[in-house]
Amino acid sequence: MVPKLSILDLAPISKGQTARESFQGSVALARAAERSGYERVWYAEHHNMPTIASSATSVVIGYVAAHTETIRLGAGGIMLPNHSPLVIAEQFGTLATLFPGRIDLGLGRAPGSDQNTMLALRRDNGSADTFPQDVLELNGYLTGHTRIPGVQAVPTPDGPVPLYILGSSLFGAQLAAQLGLPYAFASHFAPDALHQAVAVYRDTFRPSAQLETPYVIAGVNVFAAPTSEEAEDQRVRAYRARTRAFISRGARGGNFTDAEIDAFLASPAGASLAGMTRYTATGTPDEVGEYLLKFASEAGADELITAHHASEQADRVRSVELTGSVLNGR
Repeated sequence: MVPKLSILDLAPISKGQTARESFQGSVALARAAERSGYERVWYAEHHNMPTIASSATSVVIGYVAAHTETIRLGAGGIMLPNHSPLVIAEQFGTLATLFPGRIDLGLGRAPGSDQNTMLALRRDNGSADTFPQDVLELNGYLTGHTRIPGVQAVPTPDGPVPLYILGSSLFGAQLAAQLGLPYAFASHFAPDALHQAVAVYRDTFRPSAQLETPYVIAGVNVFAAPTSEEAEDQRVRAYRARTRAFISRGARGGNFTDAEIDAFLASPAGASLAGMTRYTATGTPDEVGEYLLKFASEAGADELITAHHASEQADRVRSVELTGSVLNGR
């Protein structure tokens, strides 16, 4: 079975690029996904990261939705412990009112930031403890069945805003199964527990008003290009840049040569960082398509959310188009 195909867009700010240009690039990427038959594009909440522009996630979704026609758009995800459920319900109720039938809401419990930024968000170390209750409170607002007497989220959308639980551990799998919600696993950067988490989710799933049977989304990195050599070159350059950003704690710089970066990734100290991108499809459309189909089958995924990481915007758009051409026939 061919899985549904979607995209995770981090709205990257490339070297020499402005945040405004990054947002314009996100529109181009979403339009390419729309043309190429993708199911949805999601944007992730990250804070204090100079190379990622999607911190105000709901605002980015609204901007891209206004410049596209049919593709679903959403958060992958909102880190709910950073916010009150009421405020998120108001934001996504507004989006769903403006763009009916097109808005998703994926929810995670990680900070999406470092310790100091977490404090700047007015979040403490115990904020994640109420995540299950916060999900239920949020759902109550969005469906017009508030759990807080006398408090409603305005506007309440006419149609559903589907909720998704995001995770990279067994906790998210268990919660998604208990609540009867779709489960999205972050295997594009945290691959280790993928198979165990999916098994737990499917084995313990309870049907809900939103979902009758389990539904799994798995993340995977993609570099698709006209030739294998071009795709491999894009992968190497992108992952070197990613490693520099990690070493420099999210900053743009880091005066490390390519040889030094490669040596670090090959060392025991860099092994865990290199292993984070274990699930990466690289090559021509046919090679990428073959990898993705095998990955979806082995992961038990109904849908793949692909992260296209080429350093250049035009290469990311092309990767989206080429991948869609082989899996969606567009």
